Amino acid sequence: MEHSIIINQGATKWDIRQRVWDYIEAKNLANFPRPVHHRIPNFKGAEGACNKIVTLDVFRKTSEVKVDPDKPLEGARLASLQARKVLLVPTPRLRTGLFNKIVPPQSPTKEDLRVCSTSRGVKDFSVPIGLDAKVQVDLVVVGSVAVSEKGYRIGKGEGFADMEYGMMAAMGAVNESTVVVTIVHDCQVVNIPEELIESHDLTVDYILTPTRIIKTDCNHPKPGGIIWSKLDTEMLEKIPILKRLQVLEQKAGKKVTLKSFPGEGQIVRGAPHPRHPKPGFRHEPKQKPEYTCDGTAGDGGERLEGGGVECNHPQGPIGTLYLGGIPAGLRVGELKRLLREHHAMPFRLTWQGPRQSAFLDYSNEPAADRALAALQGLSINGHALQAERARGRRAGWTPQRPRDMEAKRTTNCTVSNTVPNVGGW
Repeated sequence: MEHSIIINQGATKWDIRQRVWDYIEAKNLANFPRPVHHRIPNFKGAEGACNKIVTLDVFRKTSEVKVDPDKPLEGARLASLQARKVLLVPTPRLRTGLFNKIVPPQSPTKEDLRVCSTSRGVKDFSVPIGLDAKVQVDLVVVGSVAVSEKGYRIGKGEGFADMEYGMMAAMGAVNESTVVVTIVHDCQVVNIPEELIESHDLTVDYILTPTRIIKTDCNHPKPGGIIWSKLDTEMLEKIPILKRLQVLEQKAGKKVTLKSFPGEGQIVRGAPHPRHPKPGFRHEPKQKPEYTCDGTAGDGGERLEGGGVECNHPQGPIGTLYLGGIPAGLRVGELKRLLREHHAMPFRLTWQGPRQSAFLDYSNEPAADRALAALQGLSINGHALQAERARGRRAGWTPQRPRDMEAKRTTNCTVSNTVPNVGGW
């Protein structure tokens, strides 16, 4: 079948997301909330697409269904409640747990079930499910920004659906026979290159649209558990339940080593920069970097709960890149994810939003050279990025090591105007 949206060769996940979001907005294919950018689109015809779930054999046979909280999936949640299935939904932002179970009032009316299927129902008619609960989910329903007929899926970029599935696998709540369904508009079915799909990405078995039921026969394995090497300490701080699972898996003898970026974690928004100073800004001969440390420094840093940064800064000269051409409206978190995807994450990112640019500090010159090569020819949402070595005083500056502090102090940093990479639910 011919696709409404053509994906160009060499497109990244973010390119595909932007093409889909732009198309849905241009064709007026979505209901509230608008615009659809950075969301799972609440497409027109979602209710009819959701109603197709009752025709699936796996839906008729299962007793427990897990459905994501996205607005276009309300119909799937309602259908599950009407069929008297046990309905599980993710705990909002995974802040306090993994699952919440929707518990409708006794002798519920149709209106009661409708309310229970909405975000209000998650708040008012749900109870948390602990990690030790014996849960067996045969059917998982997820939202998508884009999906291919081969079963490759792209979400909105935060990774929660992939993370939730990996956590369910770690708990034994899903297995190889668990079926994954996504519900999208017909235009969201596009060609997704296989090389974009990684080991942690969740694939789907069925695609429901307003006009079609697509069985993908996808052979790409789903996450068999939590891939700890894909996570960092920032993610563990954002999702506390991961810490508990990490402890449990460590006790079970599993490898739980986290991903180590070269100093990821420091982001300063709007900070003056030697290359593009603010009007009237005077540089002092011995200007200090925009962070202060009380402890020894190393090669990187991770954000701590409460907004601090674990101090692992390099001691010698560093390598700095200038990144220009950043499209207006791009969020810091989106830029970070793009840098991660291209293995170009700096230890420190100075955000110059009004100038549509940023400075990327790497632990040494070779690391900066590798990142520069990875960023050549890169574009975001059709905007070509300009990556080059920084010039002037910023190039190769050496962080000033603080004086030795009391031994009892813990190693951390204080960063002014730190931008946390945490979204709302």
